[in-house]
Amino acid sequence: MSNIYDTANQVEREIREMDEFKALEQAYAEVKADEEAYKLFKEFQTFQQGLQEKQMRGEEFSEEDAEKAQTLATEVQQAEVINQLMQKEQAFSLIVNDLNRIIMTPIRDLYND
Repeated sequence: MSNIYDTANQVEREIREMDEFKALEQAYAEVKADEEAYKLFKEFQTFQQGLQEKQMRGEEFSEEDAEKAQTLATEVQQAEVINQLMQKEQAFSLIVNDLNRIIMTPIRDLYND
């Protein structure tokens, strides 16, 4: 019987070799190469994480949060290099979601009586 952690580590290595991951990696390198886009991307990430933390604490979003979210979203949409990264991330997320669905099948089957 194989060790589940060995299998997980093999999956991790295979993910790094996937075309979708390599495309995501390349898109991120392009964002990093564009100083303004990288700065905007990092600001957007940090802001999103802050909103997620507020949500997890049960805090309401302020009017200022909403305005900043709208402003950042508009700026991000105008940055083609960031849009390309987000498209690649979305394509890769489909794979991750599929993997999660497969991994969680035993749990779904367990409770599906």
